[in-house]
Amino acid sequence: MRDRARSGTGPNAQLGSSVRRIWARIRGVVSAVAGVRLLGARDIRDIAGRIGVRPTKKLGQNFVIEQGTVRQIAALAGVRPGDLILEVGPGIGSLTLALLDAAVGAGDARLVAVEIDPVLAAELPKTIADRAPESAGRVDVLTADALAVGEAEVGAPTVLAANLPYNVSVPVLLNLLAALPSLARGIVMVQAEVADRMCAGPGSRVYGAPSAKLAWYASARSAGTVPRTVFWPVPNVDSKLVQFTRHDPPAGASGAAAASREDVFAVIEAAFGQRRKTLRAALAGWAGSAPEAERLLRLAGVDPGARGESLTVAQFARVAAARSM
Repeated sequence: MRDRARSGTGPNAQLGSSVRRIWARIRGVVSAVAGVRLLGARDIRDIAGRIGVRPTKKLGQNFVIEQGTVRQIAALAGVRPGDLILEVGPGIGSLTLALLDAAVGAGDARLVAVEIDPVLAAELPKTIADRAPESAGRVDVLTADALAVGEAEVGAPTVLAANLPYNVSVPVLLNLLAALPSLARGIVMVQAEVADRMCAGPGSRVYGAPSAKLAWYASARSAGTVPRTVFWPVPNVDSKLVQFTRHDPPAGASGAAAASREDVFAVIEAAFGQRRKTLRAALAGWAGSAPEAERLLRLAGVDPGARGESLTVAQFARVAAARSM
């Protein structure tokens, strides 16, 4: 009996398999009742042609046309009952509908979509009403720049799920984390090179200011690669998925109050602005002089001869906090 259980053929395994089948049927019934019909490649091109939209590099528009990809992103978002999902750059609505399907499956979750293109923003509610008439009321569409939105515009979202524009992906993510303290977790699709920077740790060749700043807010990890062929138009770069989970900001140096985000980011920017220099030299402008930079570094327990790429965000926070001691 023990060997059967280990091999996946025992009663426990059969029970687990039965539960999974039942749950899959329930999800299928819920989706059918909700009537969420995802967009295919032809649907997306037809809508774009009808409203006269041609994807532009200026707005970083590359629409996802493969249903498996949007389902994967929606699943990785891990939508829970009561969640308010924030989507940035919904475009034609392929990911929006997959997220809506996940929201329906979770119970009472809702979705707010922020689109900078007024033509796309005006069309999206129509697409949702056509493809998901029973659950369209769960979605609010906002015409706005994600670099400028806050709680006044989008409320208190708990999870972010987005195909971020390649040209502003890091600034958008950092702005949302700063402006929306309720944002506890998320999944974003970004350029592969940017994803590597987001997830990099100290000592990595690609660890830099974006890595350290994101680490101040959250822990980030790679969640897979996305082939170019799932986009229209096909981009010239590869894409990756990045998951993040918010955590408390790092504490300051012993005996000092925790430094503000602005103060910590000022140290990070100075350190990586001259990343080949030692911290004693790179932070001279920030501290007022090289000797003062060395004094603060030693006070924070950081080697003045180290370089910024070797410091954790907690160490940057201690350096910033040392100024108030």
